[in-house]
Amino acid sequence: MRVFPTMLMLTIAASAQSTTEFEGRPALLLDNGKLELTVFPQGGAFVRLLIKEDSRRINPIWDPLRDARETGKSQFGQSVGHFVCVDGFGPVSEEERAAGLPGHGEAHTLPWSTRLFERRGKSLTLTQTVHLPALHESLERTVRMDEGESVVRVHSRLENLLAFDRPVNWAEHGTIGSPFLEPGVTVVDMPARRASTRPYLESWRVKHRLRGGMEFTWPQAPAVDGGTVDVRVTPAQLGTGDHTTSLLDPDREWVWVTALNPKQQLVFGYLFRRADFPWVQTWEHFPEDGRLARGLEFSTQPYDVPRREAISTGAMFGAPTFRWLPARSSIEATYFMFYAAAPPGMHRVDEVRWERGELVIEQKEERRQVRLAAARGLE
Repeated sequence: MRVFPTMLMLTIAASAQSTTEFEGRPALLLDNGKLELTVFPQGGAFVRLLIKEDSRRINPIWDPLRDARETGKSQFGQSVGHFVCVDGFGPVSEEERAAGLPGHGEAHTLPWSTRLFERRGKSLTLTQTVHLPALHESLERTVRMDEGESVVRVHSRLENLLAFDRPVNWAEHGTIGSPFLEPGVTVVDMPARRASTRPYLESWRVKHRLRGGMEFTWPQAPAVDGGTVDVRVTPAQLGTGDHTTSLLDPDREWVWVTALNPKQQLVFGYLFRRADFPWVQTWEHFPEDGRLARGLEFSTQPYDVPRREAISTGAMFGAPTFRWLPARSSIEATYFMFYAAAPPGMHRVDEVRWERGELVIEQKEERRQVRLAAARGLE
């Protein structure tokens, strides 16, 4: 029997499981023994995240392709899973549309090239790039998963190919969906203070729980009936849709947003630098058929609005509504995505932090914690 070097064996193992299908589309599979992450080469979206030990195979990431397939209806929205909105977060102007620029930027509409997909030692790495021809920008993203960890490290670099400074609109369009997102059960938490409901348009033909265009202190938002609504909680009564934005705690270098399902005892979320993404936008799609979706979109701007509006606004609550990308230079952003079992009785998240090689997710009441191995820490 021939004995292969360990490195060669690991490389073969990685390549053997690198390609798969998801909802009938080609996909890449990252498996570190603890989590499985499925990524679309087309558009670069994260479309499925599974805990290997979870026999229920509950995916917290919204899957509109499944909803459309199972209901026979057209797909809600044009994109899937967690996708990248760059450069652009929201609708385009008439002139941009005529020039061929899609909403939410180009990155989510184009094929991404795989530059590196390898397992080296205990680390699995996927590096993808996409050239944005209309915007004259280039995006490189590296996803790293270490063996046996429930934390995914994502590092992105956006390069300006033009000879002048430019304002950038960038959002990580994370979205959770059913069955992880459950009526009256799933809660969303973040270290937010000032927040606002989006002004509602008559063209939005959906019932609202919240009053439009109102400032509030997270998480108690003004209700249409004159009271308040705890927007942490997914409503038990369905048939509504609302839209809020929250400014994350300016006293923190690292901020977070989590979604917790206490009944299924699962917690999912993101940790990222506030300087990169000061805002979390949450849009709610809570139809009566129970196929729910809720955005956890951390971004450079409060709402997904046209470029001119975001840049003309300049600032909201004293925080910027865009980010600068210098001439022929690049900017970077790092975030961590995590998914794990939660302990019985955990019903909220009050803190997410690094502590001696672990990512700690904590409910301060009764000190209920999830401690996830994360050896690399905040690199």
